[in-house]
Amino acid sequence: MTIVLNEPGVDGLTGAVGALRAWQDDRTPLQLHPGDLGWAWALGAERLAAAVRTWSVGGRIIAVGYLDAPDLLRLTTAPDLRQDGDLARRLLADLDDPERGVLPPGKVGLEIPDGALLREVLLEAGWSPDEPWTPLRHDLAGPVKDSGLRIEVAGPDTAGVRTAVHRSAFGSPWFTEETWHVLAAGPVYADARCLIGYDDQDNAVAAATVWSAGPGRPGLLEPVGVHADHRGRGHGAAISVAAAAALRELGASSALVATPSSNAAAVATYRSAGFEPSSERLDVGRAA
Repeated sequence: MTIVLNEPGVDGLTGAVGALRAWQDDRTPLQLHPGDLGWAWALGAERLAAAVRTWSVGGRIIAVGYLDAPDLLRLTTAPDLRQDGDLARRLLADLDDPERGVLPPGKVGLEIPDGALLREVLLEAGWSPDEPWTPLRHDLAGPVKDSGLRIEVAGPDTAGVRTAVHRSAFGSPWFTEETWHVLAAGPVYADARCLIGYDDQDNAVAAATVWSAGPGRPGLLEPVGVHADHRGRGHGAAISVAAAAALRELGASSALVATPSSNAAAVATYRSAGFEPSSERLDVGRAA
């Protein structure tokens, strides 16, 4: 088969998102999700498009990669081709050759789902196991317990509250009210919700954004944060419970989240919210 590598451009983003949506499955608990691109849309469609790569055969997208950083690619493939040797070898060639425009020379990292032949091919080519991640899953077949917080779905009038919680939680200035409006105008956000959690004194103490991939498919929590002034009071678990409940209302089969395994506090928080850890998954990396 002839595999074509593309930079899809802004007009091609919806095709990449559609492919990712179709590939979501509870049997693959950690892979690139349409919500990952939806969240990145906050910085603008042009910037996102410059960070996306697709591989196609006969017009069908069979792999999607997203440069989460210049030296970190998050990549997943069509489930029926995860063990395809031609695809694995073509991906290796594109990943290892900086002139192909996927990854730069030197030290790089790659996220790929478990069960992909590409992992074995990369390791045989001299790549090495890299950062370990813990995926966690909340089954949504039954009702979700009450979070204990008053939950509000952020809208244009409360975008400033939502973004203020995020900036405090992550110590990052980039997520402004204006940026939220860019996020909310993106097509992926039609299946998303930004949640604000308020305590019993009506303080905005936590926030989360949830992304549906459609009814019967796993949804994603990205991101989840607690205001710096209100940490240590169980609000992280509470907003995670609320996020799972919101995804159930959207028809999701499960709620997924992942955190570096080194972040034991985050793993414990999600577990206390009813998320069950899956097997640890390692990124792969290429040395400088």
